[in-house]
Amino acid sequence: MSQEPIIKISQLVKKYKGSSVNAVDSLDLTINEGDIFGLLGPNGAGKTTTISMLCSLMSPNSGSIIINGIELNGNNNELKKIIGVVPQEIALYENLTAKENLKFFGEMYGLSGKSLNDKIEFYLNKFSLKEKSDKLINTFSGGMKRRLNLIAGLLHSPRILFLDEPTVGIDVQSKNVIIEYLKELNKEGTTIVYTSHLMEEAENFCTNISIIDFGKEIAKGTPKELIKENTDCNNLKEIFLKLTGRSVRE
Repeated sequence: MSQEPIIKISQLVKKYKGSSVNAVDSLDLTINEGDIFGLLGPNGAGKTTTISMLCSLMSPNSGSIIINGIELNGNNNELKKIIGVVPQEIALYENLTAKENLKFFGEMYGLSGKSLNDKIEFYLNKFSLKEKSDKLINTFSGGMKRRLNLIAGLLHSPRILFLDEPTVGIDVQSKNVIIEYLKELNKEGTTIVYTSHLMEEAENFCTNISIIDFGKEIAKGTPKELIKENTDCNNLKEIFLKLTGRSVRE
């Protein structure tokens, strides 16, 4: 696994129509292959906007995004084959079963037949959802939906996985299953880009971290490096509050 940047963002800017400020403001980021990269920040910091641009779900106003040596221009089919996306909002069809949802998403990635069925069976077993495979999604708990949401982004074995708040609002057991499998996946070579408000989880999970606020990077490094640099802080949560403030964000 090389240490060459697999993602390089340069002077990235995104301003929403009608807004007086940039959601992402001249952002530079370098993410190495094999990283578990935590993109952290308070509400409105620009995390989800950045992830959305990296996944070609929206276009920047200016700046560049290079992924795996290819500059993103909104129509990169080759890049789509190596990218997996797990959005913050549950992206499942409530009136379909778990297996029907996974077949639909797998076929979107060009998978079919025995290969797709084998992957579906593997992941349903891995995430303790086998017994629920023929149940409608509207009968699932939040944790079960989160696990299935993750599977949908894994079926095509992406080289880079984007996760936007993958464990928000779920039970401890589901959270543990998700994080432990993501660690396994990373050891096998998958680069993970992850956003979260859960600082303890991020500190234990991420190999590298960037803290952004108002669309700009305000700190970066490994969790240990950040704690060492901020001698008045004992953990990532204290650093986060020190840098972004303690007042509530909308």
